[in-house]
Amino acid sequence: MKDTIGIGLIGTGYMGKCHALAWNSVKAVFGDGPRPRLVHLAEVSADLAAGRAGEFGFARSTGDWRALIADPQVDVVSVTTPNAFHAEMAIAALEAGKHVWCEKPMATAFADAERMAAAAKASGKVAILGYNYIQNPLIRHIGKLLEQGTIGTVNHVRVEMDEDFMADPEALFYWKSEASSGYGALDDFAVHPLSLLHVLFGGVARVMTHMAKPYADRPLREGGRRPVETYDIANVLFELDNGASGVLSVNRSAWGRKGRIALQVFGSKGSIVYDQERMNELQLYTTSDNATEQGYRTILSAPHHPPYDRFIPAPGHGLGFNDLKIIEAHELLQAIAGRPARVIDFAQGLEIERTVHAMARSHEERAWVEV
Repeated sequence: MKDTIGIGLIGTGYMGKCHALAWNSVKAVFGDGPRPRLVHLAEVSADLAAGRAGEFGFARSTGDWRALIADPQVDVVSVTTPNAFHAEMAIAALEAGKHVWCEKPMATAFADAERMAAAAKASGKVAILGYNYIQNPLIRHIGKLLEQGTIGTVNHVRVEMDEDFMADPEALFYWKSEASSGYGALDDFAVHPLSLLHVLFGGVARVMTHMAKPYADRPLREGGRRPVETYDIANVLFELDNGASGVLSVNRSAWGRKGRIALQVFGSKGSIVYDQERMNELQLYTTSDNATEQGYRTILSAPHHPPYDRFIPAPGHGLGFNDLKIIEAHELLQAIAGRPARVIDFAQGLEIERTVHAMARSHEERAWVEV
């Protein structure tokens, strides 16, 4: 592998900045692999692109994302634009011979997600999705506990994801309430808990879904109101491929919840509880403990939960959201080098998309749907 690798970034909002921070930090944190060169940045206008390139450290900027993809010095393209643009940009990058790091979800239409997966396969390039929560050292440790049979045979999984960024009924209408952005909470962020289910348990076999709109309309900046076209709440009953039952509840309008992914795993010999708002700890209960001392015990992130040790030499100090993006960037570079990597590539991401669309179909049909 080369000593350096050229990076292009399309989009500089919240997730674009996360990618820039990750690319700037991954070599310092992990030490191995090529050093990312921040080559080219694209935004909706040349002026905005130039300003953000200066802030993020990119050598060049453009108001035309196609110019970035055509740049021969760009080896990897980060796609961090709104959901509706993912398919066109990712496919163009792959066809141009670039590796792709695309934020989730893959696309708003399943046919577009299929085209993305096909393009990735045809290109021979690495194409992954931005599921950074799977990189948490404690999520990795939960996987190890399950593999070791610490809580026995898993029979039930319960997952909730709640945030309140759309809780205010008078918040202005914006693209996440447009039908073109997808179904709403189901594909906007339910894909994150689905990514955890994917790495911990494998696939979802069948689903029963109900979606809801807490607010019928939202105000427009120019006056008046516009009907909300997406669903901010979804509740799903599901069955895993291994036969275990499950419940998934997601809500983008949950006042007081900021970044909650509450995962409860129940087995024949114990249970595990994890909450993303307390992402540096998990709770473990095992029946193997002395009956007089049974109870949940707290496990804190520590250097013996890799790759926590790459950031901090002491336990209990904690990692953050952007640290998980740095880990994700390193895993992408590992995949590009042909080494084993903990990533959700486009082929695996397509299965998550398939699950989302099955959930939406279940809501429409008011019936159980096979995934």
